[in-house]
Amino acid sequence: MARTTELRFDVGAHGKTSGAVYRAADPVGATLVFAHGAGAPRTHPFVVGLAKKLAARGVDVVTFNFLYAEAGRRAPDRVELLETCWRAAIAKVRARTGLETSPLFVGGKSMGGRIATRVAGAKEGLVIDGVVCVGYPLHPPGKPDVARAEILSVDLPLLVVQGTRDAFGGAAVLKKYLRRRANARVVAIEDGDHSLEVPKRAERDALAEAADAIATFVKRLVKEGGA
Repeated sequence: MARTTELRFDVGAHGKTSGAVYRAADPVGATLVFAHGAGAPRTHPFVVGLAKKLAARGVDVVTFNFLYAEAGRRAPDRVELLETCWRAAIAKVRARTGLETSPLFVGGKSMGGRIATRVAGAKEGLVIDGVVCVGYPLHPPGKPDVARAEILSVDLPLLVVQGTRDAFGGAAVLKKYLRRRANARVVAIEDGDHSLEVPKRAERDALAEAADAIATFVKRLVKEGGA
């Protein structure tokens, strides 16, 4: 069973926030820093559940709160501050002793993944080995022509786990959008919505399917030495 410990770190002069480390019982030697979506903090069952399932599959996971979530506010911070928080989280993980941080992957649920793509695309001296997006918000619901194109700036190995019923852009839409990106792979969660929830009649653990895809992605890169 994975061990979980808490951590805290500064986000420059903007304040402090918290995070959690989910240590794998049998680690593969890689860490994923995973950010929450716009509407819920790192303690949301989706984030906690996915982190535990990944740790059970050998991937160490670090989650964290953006500053607005740490303060209990509903409205997300401006994009620049979200990016600053992401960079501070990466720096904290890199500096933490006892945690394997090379290779290091970044990613997140919805907005958390979107901001991860911005940070990974900009680089700015950061050493990042891959990006994982779960429910990437390609466009606002009902506005397919308003594409959030940050994901195209990522030239690292990229995995997108997307529900086929995602109102922010289903798996088929993401595959088409990323079809010319040789570094990108889209894994479809059949009948999954933006939170990968599937109809109860399906009797499937979609979160486990997502964890399987992410763990396979990470392990392959570790084995190939491509991360």
